[in-house]
Amino acid sequence: MIRSVVPEPIARQPWGVVLPLLALVGFGATVLYSAAGGHLEPWALKHVLRFLVFLAMAMVIARLPRDVFKQAAYPLYGIVLILLVLVELIGGIGGGSQRWINLGFMTLQPSELMKPVIVLVLANFYGSLPPALTQSWRALVPAGGLLAVPAVLVLIQPDLGTAMAISFGALVVIFLAGTPMRWFLGGGAAALIIAPIAFFTLLHDYQRKRVLVFVDPEGDPLGSGYHITQSKIAIGSGGFFGKGFLNGSQSHLDYLPESHTDFVFATMSEEWGMLGGLFVLFIFFLILRWGLNVARRSNDRFGQLLAAGMSFTVFFYMAINLMMVMGLAPVVGIPLPFMSHGGSSMMTNMICIGTVMAVDRWRGPRRAIS
Repeated sequence: MIRSVVPEPIARQPWGVVLPLLALVGFGATVLYSAAGGHLEPWALKHVLRFLVFLAMAMVIARLPRDVFKQAAYPLYGIVLILLVLVELIGGIGGGSQRWINLGFMTLQPSELMKPVIVLVLANFYGSLPPALTQSWRALVPAGGLLAVPAVLVLIQPDLGTAMAISFGALVVIFLAGTPMRWFLGGGAAALIIAPIAFFTLLHDYQRKRVLVFVDPEGDPLGSGYHITQSKIAIGSGGFFGKGFLNGSQSHLDYLPESHTDFVFATMSEEWGMLGGLFVLFIFFLILRWGLNVARRSNDRFGQLLAAGMSFTVFFYMAINLMMVMGLAPVVGIPLPFMSHGGSSMMTNMICIGTVMAVDRWRGPRRAIS
């Protein structure tokens, strides 16, 4: 019956992910509206408009054939690497970091583009690698090199959070490609040895302070521990049902820093309570399940790795942000996908979503709703 009412081009759209995204972005806009004191400007309206623009971009990406992705993988990787080098040469400085390039009509953060690109290039690498070679060093050394170069360039900026996100997406692809578990166990053991050395020699002062604050945020509640302390107060004060829409005191009285970006979940929790938090988690569950189902149903190795890697990149954003605002991880400046105000993160996550849509489309025409 629905087939006869809904036009077929509309019925064939990937509503399994579009509807959850609309719900999450709409809820995010509501939170941003409240954070601005009941005004659409400067955050809520721009948030919705950016999503619509990037949703259209995702739909365009979804129409691209498999061969275009494969042919573009290494050229795109090279272009983004060049942009990362240009950041070091001519990039703008903000907040103590050098991350942006001013293009005149927009400000570009190339490290954001590397998150989906590293997944694409590694999925292409392992998709073309004979399965028998995944147990040999030929499966690890080239992939490690492809990851190490952009990760080091991003760390130099310095941007530890983005470097972690790039590395996470890459490691997911390397793991799912079937490389030996002993490599990961060995890498984990090496990280445990290197971490204390890196803490005292490689990290910047503000990065070391973030780690120390994570361990003991109450040690300096009015200084370096202020962000996480206020975030936990906002989340806890919301209780189960929240204080009510437009009734959040932490954000409205400016106690909660970055209430519209990194700590938007805390802003939401104060007004909507645990029920609001469960709703957000449920929507992210639907999006992740959709992405992993697309990967599982893909009919080739490249599509499987690409869809899974992009899905877990979005998951990393979500998981680290939620852990950060609840005091379970150091503050690393990673926004909450589809809810935080910001164009760069929205662009990155919609590129990931559009790529998974493309993998889903490669399986053949989607049946209309019946």
